[in-house]
Amino acid sequence: MVGKENLKTEELNLCFEKLMMMVSGNSGIGGNMKVGVITEWKDIPVELLVQILSLVDDQTVIIASGVCRGWRDAIYFGVARLSLSWCSKNMNNLVLSLVPKFAKLQTLILRQDKPQLEDNAVETIANCCHELQILDLSKSFKLTDRSLYAIAHGCSDLTKLNISGCSAFSDSALAYLASFCRKLKVLNLCGCVRTASDTALQAIGRYCNELQSLNLGWCDNVGDVGVMSLAYGCPDLRTVDLCGCVRITDDSVIALANKCPHLRSLGLYYCKNITDRAMYSLAQSKVKNRMWGSVKGESDEDGLRTLNISQCTALTPSAVQAVCDSFPSLHTCSGRHSLIMSGCLNLTSVHCACAVHAHHRAFSTFLNPAH
Repeated sequence: MVGKENLKTEELNLCFEKLMMMVSGNSGIGGNMKVGVITEWKDIPVELLVQILSLVDDQTVIIASGVCRGWRDAIYFGVARLSLSWCSKNMNNLVLSLVPKFAKLQTLILRQDKPQLEDNAVETIANCCHELQILDLSKSFKLTDRSLYAIAHGCSDLTKLNISGCSAFSDSALAYLASFCRKLKVLNLCGCVRTASDTALQAIGRYCNELQSLNLGWCDNVGDVGVMSLAYGCPDLRTVDLCGCVRITDDSVIALANKCPHLRSLGLYYCKNITDRAMYSLAQSKVKNRMWGSVKGESDEDGLRTLNISQCTALTPSAVQAVCDSFPSLHTCSGRHSLIMSGCLNLTSVHCACAVHAHHRAFSTFLNPAH
């Protein structure tokens, strides 16, 4: 359907009917916009068309661009978000033909189940989409360093980049990108074993000081030097996933605890070198940051909300309980698990405050049954 020069009349009619349904079902979408009787495609005001298209799927958007010249221009200059993840074949060619026409794209989602994208598609994106802020290239196994160099030069305003599973990128190319894309707030490097090294993380810590979320899951070349560089260079970090980073030690956790006062989520799954020293550092960081938090208006509820220490078998109950007691948002109770301890059989005695209260209530009810 997509990719043919002349779209079938039936498809355009279907598209029109779909959009009419959107109009009737969202009569208030135009606010004070006066909309007359709409019987044909050309009758839809451009402003309303763009708002309607924001509610339909991306395939419909592309089909709609073939209705008439007015619609084509409105779509190409009005659509800011586009996802082609639905495309299971020929995504590369689709990007090459479509992306240059969407002049105002800010978000582009190109997730793939099977690798399709090649460097020439990413180079086209970098050459044409200079306002891009969010780019998802996850599972693009065919991409090489050429793509990262192109993004560095053409998309310096990126705030969110997902290259998880892109196994061919080198750490030097990532370091190069970091030196240009300094506005990054969210970076997903999960599974980028070759890419995520201490050298790359040092560059990220040096240049990407606004970073808030970083996924380093299963990047087993990451060590303390890299994580400590991040902690010192990116004090606004809130979410850090180090699951499977088997080389890191307590020093990484201590640096994050001391230098990142806004840390909310920390993943340490299978980090077997983590000991009680790291846990006590996290617990103490709450006390250290309390004065800072009161100045900034943060409440006692702020602090760690998610902690995954599954398979961290060196930890003892007293140390983990200290963390749990320090952060009220960490829960072990049923339905609210945010302190995840799978595979740590020695930590079964650790409980959050509400779990303890529930136990006390149940025990009181047992002792004093209602008459």
